[in-house]
Amino acid sequence: MLSPPGGSVRWTSKQCAYALSVTAASERRSIRSPMRDVHLHLDGPLATTERIATLDIVRGFALLGILIMNMPGFTNSFFIEADGSHLWTSPVDRAAEVVRDMLFSGKFNSMFSLLFGIGFTIQFARMQQLAPEHATQLYVRRLLVLLAIGVLHAMVFWTGDVLHVYALLGLALLVLLRFASNRVIVGLIALCLLYPALSGLARLLVMTPEITARLVAEAKAFEASNNLAYGSGSFIDAAREHAREFIYNYDNVWSAWSNLGFYVQMATTMLIGFLIGRHNWMRRIPELMPWVRRLQWWALGIGIVCSLIFGIIFQIERAPGPTPLKVLGSITYVLSRLGLMMFYVLTIVRLAQQPAWHKRFAPIAAAGRAPLTNYLMQTAICTTIFYGWGFGWWGQVGPAAQLALAFAIFFMVQVPLSVAWLRRFNYGPLEYVWRVLTYGRRLPKRLVRQASTPAM
Repeated sequence: MLSPPGGSVRWTSKQCAYALSVTAASERRSIRSPMRDVHLHLDGPLATTERIATLDIVRGFALLGILIMNMPGFTNSFFIEADGSHLWTSPVDRAAEVVRDMLFSGKFNSMFSLLFGIGFTIQFARMQQLAPEHATQLYVRRLLVLLAIGVLHAMVFWTGDVLHVYALLGLALLVLLRFASNRVIVGLIALCLLYPALSGLARLLVMTPEITARLVAEAKAFEASNNLAYGSGSFIDAAREHAREFIYNYDNVWSAWSNLGFYVQMATTMLIGFLIGRHNWMRRIPELMPWVRRLQWWALGIGIVCSLIFGIIFQIERAPGPTPLKVLGSITYVLSRLGLMMFYVLTIVRLAQQPAWHKRFAPIAAAGRAPLTNYLMQTAICTTIFYGWGFGWWGQVGPAAQLALAFAIFFMVQVPLSVAWLRRFNYGPLEYVWRVLTYGRRLPKRLVRQASTPAM
């Protein structure tokens, strides 16, 4: 029987039970508190001194470029022009298509995957520092939540989702982080760059005119069903079509082959980002500036030359089916997207080191601090504008107007909303949801709300 201090008065059974419960609760709190403190540190926003503002700026520009390149998929079927025809024939629209394909195509989703690789190493290192025994488990949960969001996005709202691709590649990066040396990663990057040539040669060997004709027929059937579901159907009709389209992208060898090429392209820049993050180069920009300047102009030269080559090739070779010239076009396309992407990143990095430009970029950085929210917001805005259940502009907006509309949505809607939101909160709304689902609990209000207006 327990007794109170002094031992002169014996407690009742109820008092003993209460004392035991308080002691047990105290012991449980003492056991849990270190992990709870770790979660609070992991959940909380990065301090101003820890946050790399340049990454937020680059991420903001990546969101703009992704919106520009996703516009054709919001306004028309992904399967248009499968027979080599031109949907848009006016000189203005044809010129806008050329500009979009040469300067934007593939450059900004590559930029985003580069940032994903950099962010991966920074976030995982932070987790390992604060919770070494739980870091891998927490990051796997983080990626699985992203995968679930991406699959839901693709199968219900818009088939062109890239989040599930990043999540799956991120899971592969977890293995690399543990076992791969820098030399192995460089070798993997080289293999990724060789893939277009190897894949193109394989297509020349295995694809026949009959297979090409069948794939074109399937594409035209999907174009027709897309036009019905997205152009004049209900939200439910569109969701069913998205699910059917998403499954088709993975359930047959030809679509899976095409998707593999996209995964390889994303993996290339993600691995480069992984190396940048591993060597902490983003925090060493001033000392690396001579290399940055040199690489910037080499990247521009390679990017422009390769863009001109692939642009000419794919204007000449519009008929469906593989050809040796298209293999060369695929190789130069991959090199152009890598070269121009690096030129854009390095140019932004150089400008962001200057106080005047850093201040000009502050609103764009705000959009970059809420990338998940802004990426999914683009789907919400654009499907509302173009789909039949919304304003119904499906198939009516050409490339030139798409380009203008993308800039308008980003600078007139997304940037102002991001700035306004982050004046009050530390996280974008969907970034907050992502953290809650990752850590399995709500964040304290003091971590969510801004104490004062943040410096951008």
